[in-house]
Amino acid sequence: MKAASGFEILAARMWNVLNEGKSFHPVFVLGTFILLHLGEVLSAGFWGRALPAVLLAAPLVALFVRYDFPLKLRWALWGFLAVFLLVFRFLDVGALALALGLYVFFTVFFWGTFYYHLRTGAPKTNFVRFWRLVLENPDSTSGNFLEQVPKALLVLFVLEYLVSEPFTAGRALAVLAFTAVVGLMAWWVHRRFFDWKPVYPSEPTEVANGGSALAKRVIVVVIDGCRLDRFHEAEKPYLERMMAGGTVYESVETVYPARTVVCFSSMLTGAAPERHGITSNLVLKLGMKVESVFDVLRRSGKKGRLVGIAHLIDAFGEDVASVTSVAHNDKIDGNLIAAGRRELEEHDPELLVLQLLAVDQNGHVRGTRYPEYVERIEITDNLIEGFMSWCGERGYLDDAAVILMADHGQGIGIGAHGHLSEGERFVPFAMWGSGVKGGRTVRTPASVMDLAPTICYLLGVEPPRGSTGRVLEDALEGRG
Repeated sequence: MKAASGFEILAARMWNVLNEGKSFHPVFVLGTFILLHLGEVLSAGFWGRALPAVLLAAPLVALFVRYDFPLKLRWALWGFLAVFLLVFRFLDVGALALALGLYVFFTVFFWGTFYYHLRTGAPKTNFVRFWRLVLENPDSTSGNFLEQVPKALLVLFVLEYLVSEPFTAGRALAVLAFTAVVGLMAWWVHRRFFDWKPVYPSEPTEVANGGSALAKRVIVVVIDGCRLDRFHEAEKPYLERMMAGGTVYESVETVYPARTVVCFSSMLTGAAPERHGITSNLVLKLGMKVESVFDVLRRSGKKGRLVGIAHLIDAFGEDVASVTSVAHNDKIDGNLIAAGRRELEEHDPELLVLQLLAVDQNGHVRGTRYPEYVERIEITDNLIEGFMSWCGERGYLDDAAVILMADHGQGIGIGAHGHLSEGERFVPFAMWGSGVKGGRTVRTPASVMDLAPTICYLLGVEPPRGSTGRVLEDALEGRG
C-alpha cells in the first residue's frame, strides 16, 4: 500500500485535462489542426492564413466549451454539423479521417486498453468491448463519442474552410453568422430540454446538535460509482444484515455534475457545487470556497480524515490520506482499507471517510451492464465485512455510527457519470450504530449534501458554514 506520489498527483491533474470534455475539446481540435498542417507550420505564409482562421473559430470553440451536449441534447450537434455541410458545401476528408483516427486511438486503445491495463490490470483485449462503450457513452467526458466527434469536426471543418482559400471578408462573415446561429440554438436547446438538474435547498442548515454527541466516532464508507439498482441486485449478506439493523434511505440523490470530486465536495461540506466552487474533476483553483466537516472538527478540537485517491487532494488538501490508484482492480480496495486501518491506529480520528474505488473502476473499464459489475459489489461486501470486523476487534466501533453510501452512480457506456443519466442519479445510503434508529426505511427524498450536517449532528458539532443540506433526522435517536 503506497501513498499517491507527487508525480501521480500531477499526472492525475494532467489526465483530467484530457478526461473532462470542456478541456479536451480545445486541446484535441488544436492538436489535430496542427497535425493536419505539420509540413506547413514553419511557413510564415501558412500562419498568415491560420491565425485569422483560429481567431474566427475561437467563438465556436468557446461555445462548445460553455455548453455540454450529453444525453438527449447531443443529437443537436449532429444537426449543426449537417447544416454546416449543406450551407457551406464543404467537407475536408483529411480532417474527417485524422480526427476520427485520433479519437478512436485515444479513447479505445490508449485510454480504454493501454492506460487501463497499466493502471487497473484490465485485459489487453479490452478494446474489444471498450469501443462499444465509447459509442453509447452519454456523459460529459471526452469519452462521449456522439458529443465530442461532431464538436471537433465542426470546428475543424470551419478551420479548413477558412485556410483552404485566400482569406475574404465574406468567408469570415459567413463563419461568424453560422457561429451566432449555433450559439442561439445551443442556448434554446439547453433552456428547453436541459431539465434534469437537481434543485438544491438555498437556506442554511437549521438543525444543529446543541447537546451531547450521539456517537463517539463516525465511519463513512463510500462505494464510489455504485449504481443503486445494481446494488439491489448484488448478493451482499453482510451489508444487508447491518442495514436491517439501522436506517435505510431509498431515495438519495447525488449532485450535478455527478463527478467524483464534485460529489465528495458536496457530501463533506453540505453545499451545492455552485457554492463550494468545485464543478468538475478538473480543479483549476485548489480548495473550496466553504468549510468542510474537517474544518469544523478541527475548530472543535476533533479530528477527521479522508482516505482516497489523488483526485480528492485538489479539494481537501492535507485532510486526505492518499493511496495510489495505480494498482490492479483486485487490490485497490484492499490498499484503501489498509490505509483506513493505519489512519485509525495512528490518528484515532472521530471521523473516518473511506473511499472504495473498485466498483467505480469496474464500471469505467468494463461497463455497468455486465455481470462483472455486480460481482465487484459482492466482493466489496466481503471487504467491508473484514474491515468492520477488524474495527470491532480493536474497539473502533465502540459507540460509533457507520454510514454506507455512494458518491454517484454510473450510467451506460464507460461507466458514465456527470450528467445524471439513468443509473447515475440515485445512490445507496444507510446508517447504523450509535445514535441511529434500527429497522427503519425512509422513502423521503434526500441528498448526498445531507451527509455533512448529519455527521456533525452525530458528533455534536455545528454544521459547516455554507452548508444547505439537512440533518437526516428520521434516522437519529431522539429526532424525527
